[in-house]
Order: sequence, then C-alpha cells, then structure tokens
Amino acid sequence: MRFINPKTDFAFKKIFGSSESKDILISFLNALVYNSEPMIQDLEIFDPYLAPKITGLKDTYLDVKAQLNTGEIVIIEMQVLNVEAFTKRVLYNAAKTYSLQLDAGQGYRFLKPVIALTITDFIEFENTDALISRFVFKEKNHNFNYSENELELVFVELPKFQKSLEELETLTDKWIYFMQSARLLETVPDTLDRVPQIQRAFEIANQTNLTREELDEVEKVELFLQDQRNAISFAENQARQEGQTEGRTEKAIEIARQLLNILDDETISRTTGLSLAEIQNLRS
Repeated sequence: MRFINPKTDFAFKKIFGSSESKDILISFLNALVYNSEPMIQDLEIFDPYLAPKITGLKDTYLDVKAQLNTGEIVIIEMQVLNVEAFTKRVLYNAAKTYSLQLDAGQGYRFLKPVIALTITDFIEFENTDALISRFVFKEKNHNFNYSENELELVFVELPKFQKSLEELETLTDKWIYFMQSARLLETVPDTLDRVPQIQRAFEIANQTNLTREELDEVEKVELFLQDQRNAISFAENQARQEGQTEGRTEKAIEIARQLLNILDDETISRTTGLSLAEIQNLRS
C-alpha cells in the first residue's frame, strides 16, 4: 500500500475535514488538544472558508473548522513551510473566527471560545523542546486568566517528535507518528491499526481509494512543496558559499529578495547574515 502525505493541505483536509471524518477528527483533537483525554464526544465540521462580513476585510482559508459539542470552535491548520509573519496569520485567523460569530444585533454573550490548532512541519519555537505549546491570555505580572480563555492557540511542532514505532504509548504519540510517517509506510503497523480512527485515516489516505483527479492533485502539491524546499536550500547554500567573499553583502541581498515571499524576516536574516533592519528595508 502507498499512502498520501497527511501533511499536505489536500490530504489533511481529505482525512480530517470531509463528511466521513467526524470520528477521526474527534480522536485527533482529543489527542492533540486534550492530552489524549476523551473530552470531545461530538462535533460538527464546517466549511473552513472565512468570508469577511466587512468590506475590505481580508479573506482567509483554513484547513478544517469544527464546532465541538461543548460549544468551542476549533480551527485547524497544517503548515509545511515556514512563511513570513506566520504566527501573526495564526492569531489573525483565530481573532477573525472569534469576531465573525456574531450577526448584527447579537450580544457578546453569544460568543463561543475559539481554539486554533496549528501543526507545523518546522520548528517555530526554538526556545523550548516542548512538542505541544499552548498560549492563552493571562495577566502579565500575576499570571491569572483573562476571562474564560476565549482564545487559545495550540501549536504542535512535528520535528520535535522523535519517538520510534516501538516507543509509542499514548493516543497523542500515535496520531503524531501517523502525521510524520504515513507516507513512508507500506502497511499499517499493528500499534496504529488497533486505534479504529487511525485505521480509518489510513483507509482514506490509501492511494488506491483516490480518483485519478485526486492523485493528480496530490502530485501537484508534492511538486510545489519540493520546489519551495529546493529554492530555500539553494539560497542557503549560496549564502554559505558567498559568506567569505568580498561581494557577500550584494549576494546576500540578492538571495534575501528571492526569499521574501517564502520565509519570515528572522529566518532570512539567519540564512543570509543580513540584519533584521536590512531585511525590513528590502520589504519596504
């Protein structure tokens, strides 16, 4: 068997956001948001497109959006490449989802909490080894919660997960292993097959169950991602090779310009050796 890569947007939406995915998504969210506890009993999957209600407000797209039986709204995004201002985009989508709940004349009491779950295929937070990081509004000096945690940001950084198949213990471990390794497997391991929802995820991800059009879409996405990775790798190699030459600054600027639409300022700065101020000047 061959499985599509669940980290691509097409595959992620098909596995977790389709009409047949409710039980899969419940298990996945319980594992990643609620530390493998069965807190979610039911949910409803929505169209993830966030259409603006106000003229001029930016359109945004998510991978999956659902409302839990407890009332919370969960928005989920799988991000393979680290792009400029990514963390700001996550916060923007969460705030927009929260604010767009109300129609004209509705009271603020009808607002439901929003959880933004973001899975990254890169390390976002270099200052911690934690696989899962959670952010909520708290008082800065005394660390108490603002209201009832109306907005919560949950990040899962896949590269920080280093467990082998034999070391998997919790439901969280098994789902993250699925995300990391599904496309490299030829059979479903017994450890994962014993979880019915993960077994169903493998069935959806099995390439033999896809149409010709879906397989073409999978191939296009994989090629695009590989092209982007190659561009980043080429730029990094060029920066290293030119690092000790007299034309370092000019070459670094040229490389930085190529990366402006791919990476954030800090990553470009580390890659090229230019300062953040120089990168920001290039953007302006």
